[in-house]
Amino acid sequence: MVTGTVVFSRHARREMDADGMTEQDAINVLRAGRIHEPAEFEGASWRYRCHTVRFCVVVAFDGATRSIVVTAWRKQ
Repeated sequence: MVTGTVVFSRHARREMDADGMTEQDAINVLRAGRIHEPAEFEGASWRYRCHTVRFCVVVAFDGATRSIVVTAWRKQ
């Protein structure tokens, strides 16, 4: 089993708070969600949109064991 760290940007925390999302919601999306779009290169990193029916979480990777939640939102 691979272990690692998930950190949340200030922007992600603001957006999650505004939509009533918790850190656990975002982690669940990363565990069980799907990536439908190609990655986007922005801000010197590749970003991936991970979706579930209710949420979208945008994540970037900082090395092999650290993930950064860039932003997240609840789908309408």
